[in-house]
Amino acid sequence: MGTRRRAPRARPRRRRNGPRQAGAAAHRPASVSDRPLEPHAEAQRRVVRDSLGVGIATGLYGASFGAVSVASGLDVLQTCALSLLMFTGASQFALVGVLGSGGSAVTGALTAALLGTRNTLYGLRLAPLLGWRGARRVGAAHLVIDESTAMSITRPSRALARTGFLTTGWSVFVLWNLFTLLGAIGGAVLGDPRTYGLDAAVGGAFLALLWPRLQDRDGRRLALAAAAVALLAVPLVPSGLPVLVAGGVALVVGVVAGRREAP
Repeated sequence: MGTRRRAPRARPRRRRNGPRQAGAAAHRPASVSDRPLEPHAEAQRRVVRDSLGVGIATGLYGASFGAVSVASGLDVLQTCALSLLMFTGASQFALVGVLGSGGSAVTGALTAALLGTRNTLYGLRLAPLLGWRGARRVGAAHLVIDESTAMSITRPSRALARTGFLTTGWSVFVLWNLFTLLGAIGGAVLGDPRTYGLDAAVGGAFLALLWPRLQDRDGRRLALAAAAVALLAVPLVPSGLPVLVAGGVALVVGVVAGRREAP
C-alpha cells in the first residue's frame, strides 16, 4: 500500500471591500448626530430663538415699571405683587399712572381692567389654537399677553404655536418680574429707566412682530387706519384708551371683510 498524501489546507480567503460591503455600509443607519435636522425641529429652534428675543426685549422694560411704581407711591412689595399677579404691562402702567397723578385706587383699577379686556379677546383666539384643557388652560391664562399671543397665532401648527406661546410667556414673566424688583430697588438711585431708552426696546419688538403683517396691501391699509384713529383719539380720551379704540377699528374691519368674503 502506498503512502496516503494529505490534501493541502485551504487558505482562508481574504475579505475584500467589494461593492457588496460598500453597499452595506452605505445602507448602514446613520447616528443621530449625522442625521440632518428635520424641518419640524428647525422650525422649533427658530420659534424658540425668536420668542426668547421678544421675551428679553420686553422683560428688560420691567425695570422702568418698577421705578415708576415706586415713584408713584407704591413700595417694593406692592410693586412686585402687581407684576407677579396682574402681569400685563399696559394695565400696570395705567394703574400706577392714575395713582401717581392723584387719582383713586378704584379709578386706577377700572382703567387697568379696561385695558386688560384685550386679553380676553386674545384668550378667545388662543383657546382653540392651543387646545389645552382643565388645569393647563387655567395656568396658560396667566401668560396671555400681547407678546405671547403674537408669537403663537402666526404658527402653522399647534405644536409650534404652543412652543411660541410658552417660550415667550415664560421668558417675559421671569424677566419682567426680575427687572421689576431691580427697578423698584434701584429706582431712587437711577431715576426712571426710560431715560436710558429701555422703552424703545419694547417698541422695536412690536415693530418686528408687526412687520410680517405689512407685506400685503390690506394689512398696510388696516395698520395705517388704526394708527390714525389712535393718534386722533389721544387728546380726546384718557390715557390707554386710544389703543382700545384702534383695536376696535381693526375688529370692525375684520368682521366686515369676513362677511364680504363669505359666500
